[in-house]
Amino acid sequence: MFKLRALGIRLLADGKIDKQEVEQLQKLLQEYGPMTPAIAEFLIDLHKRVERVTPVFEKFFYQTMKKYFLEDGKIDRDEAAWLREMIWADGKVDDREKKLLRELRGEAQETCQEFEELCAECAC
Repeated sequence: MFKLRALGIRLLADGKIDKQEVEQLQKLLQEYGPMTPAIAEFLIDLHKRVERVTPVFEKFFYQTMKKYFLEDGKIDRDEAAWLREMIWADGKVDDREKKLLRELRGEAQETCQEFEELCAECAC
């Protein structure tokens, strides 16, 4: 995780993450192998801390999160709680977060009650 954290510091230095930097991030993530909760937490923190979210980073972030949450085809209670924390971290639900929830709901083979309640609460 040291390399990933060091890259994160460099990525945040200018306040935005551009296409070249997303490519660097993707390459390093491939070296780490399958997504882990620690890597997902790192990406969420990075997304929260970047000053200007570029379209390329936004797309990368949400695609990566979607892939992580749907890895086993279902959204369980722990994942729903994690999503709730991530989405409500800033006190509001934006359109991109609603889209993520809709996509997760549509692509998941199985969801839990807590996830369905989150979707209803976010009006997605």
